[in-house]
Amino acid sequence: MSAKSEAIERAAEALIAARTEGEAAPGPRTRAGVDRAFARLMALAAPRIRYFIRAHGLSDVAEDAEQACAIALHCAIGRYDPRRARFATYMAWPIRAELQALRQRLRGGQRGGSARAGVSLSLDALAGEGADGWLADPQAEAATERAAADRLANAAADRLVAAWSARRRLAPGARGSHRTDARLAAEEALVRRHLLPVEAGPRLCESDRHIVRRALADIARHAAAG
Repeated sequence: MSAKSEAIERAAEALIAARTEGEAAPGPRTRAGVDRAFARLMALAAPRIRYFIRAHGLSDVAEDAEQACAIALHCAIGRYDPRRARFATYMAWPIRAELQALRQRLRGGQRGGSARAGVSLSLDALAGEGADGWLADPQAEAATERAAADRLANAAADRLVAAWSARRRLAPGARGSHRTDARLAAEEALVRRHLLPVEAGPRLCESDRHIVRRALADIARHAAAG
């Protein structure tokens, strides 16, 4: 880890400790300690905050954007779990969310053709701001986004299959026998495996292919209707 990243980790720990002390013994002294610790963290975060402000096309409202980032940083400290991520990585998410919300409020539906629209900045620009040391793991953000996308896709697939199965159970002629339930459970598992892209496996028999085709057509039809 770079010296800059290490400094932000220590500053975050100091702020958490100051807030804990303030909650245990409220008073002017502990409040001042929290303020000092937060100011230290903001100062260390300043290069990356400036980078994100520019990346979101908000340089012309930098003061408002910096206030939004301060709110994001405050929330990040309150929600941070050191067991799950480094603070230098975690804090980027709430900062970006606040800036995106601010841009939406100020810009509305503006698109990329506008001079005020967000711009993409290179790693060289990040280094020029002195913030490149934050990237302890340059692949972490992309990997996190892929994992989040996978979780969302799997959750959506689970809901679609559950809705399809519920329609099957309510279909005319369906019975609630143990044999029917077992068959439907097997079909659910079969359809679920083929709802999202899967690696090549054993070829399905004709009856299983029919089940999958019929289920996917039903899911697509109801999704379009919804």
